[in-house]
Amino acid sequence: MVTDRTVETTALTAEVEGMLDSAEPHGVFRDTRECGGGLLLAALLLISPPTPRPKTDAR
Repeated sequence: MVTDRTVETTALTAEVEGMLDSAEPHGVFRDTRECGGGLLLAALLLISPPTPRPKTDAR
């Protein structure tokens, strides 16, 4: 049983080429300033001194 798959192959090839050559790929793009601000905030939180502990009475 021989079937003609050139139509399916042509459609699939066109679809794949359209995905590869799309004008704007699908994804999440971040602004450099936004990333820098988040990185700075994370660094400041990691560098900040620990919260003071309550003093205990030395007996």
